[in-house]
Amino acid sequence: MKPRARLPVFIAGLLAAAALAAGAAVQAQEAPAMLTGTLAKVRESGTVAIGYRESSVPFSFLNARQEPVGYSIELCRELVTAIEEAVNKSLAIKWVPVTSDSRMDAVERGTVDLECGSTTNNLERQKRVSFSPTIFVSGTKVLVKKGSPIKSFRDLAGKRVAVTAGTTNEKTLRELSQKFKLDIDLRVARDHADSFGLMKSGQADAFATDDVLLYGLIAREAAKAQYEVVGDYLSYDPYGIMYRKGDTQLAKVINDAFQVLAQDGEIERQYKRWFLRKLPTGESIDLPMSAQLQAIIQTMAVKAE
Repeated sequence: MKPRARLPVFIAGLLAAAALAAGAAVQAQEAPAMLTGTLAKVRESGTVAIGYRESSVPFSFLNARQEPVGYSIELCRELVTAIEEAVNKSLAIKWVPVTSDSRMDAVERGTVDLECGSTTNNLERQKRVSFSPTIFVSGTKVLVKKGSPIKSFRDLAGKRVAVTAGTTNEKTLRELSQKFKLDIDLRVARDHADSFGLMKSGQADAFATDDVLLYGLIAREAAKAQYEVVGDYLSYDPYGIMYRKGDTQLAKVINDAFQVLAQDGEIERQYKRWFLRKLPTGESIDLPMSAQLQAIIQTMAVKAE
């Protein structure tokens, strides 16, 4: 048998270098370099923890199969897809229930990576967490039974008013009561469904929270004949998706993703699905998009230079 011819040294060197380069390329594809914060965390664990609300209709709530659904949930699913692309790995979603009172702590501690509910973005909260671009604009109003003498916040004097713990609405009502000496008897509940329950059981004369959540609860309960939303807006509440403060890599992924979602019309499509069409209960909130939110989405769609 003839001995095999040996490759010239320079050719062997080229092949070895090519093999090393190919291996490095594969390695880079498998694990993007220099991931930090949440992106590093989710790549290592293979999961994204999403905090959801049980009764923030139509943003984040449980359907008949006890699965989280809603406008915020669908936008967060889009963010998970963007995160998967950023870390070059498929990720599972770990669903974590949160309340108004527990949600910020859950984000700060890392129990959840994205909080997908109906959370107001304000300066006070920005000291602790970061927010996505605005996904909705709402404000505090009051829910009462039809025929109630309560027509404005001044009529709440001496009345029992349900609020949900840890919300901007609770703070708004406390400040109004003190400023105008209304002596409101606040009944603080764990979540929006519990606050509404106080109304239904007669333990509260009114329920104060963001108007869109009130419309959502009425639709979910098919209770348009029994309840109405009254009064002027008592606060301004732009909603965003929360994530950990100081996470610059995740912030870029989220902001870039929202620019694409706004540009291709996905945000508007999801809005129509959850605000204009029938909810899983068969009812519809029937709330057209405000001119203010339309302007926010149009601005969001413009790519920063």
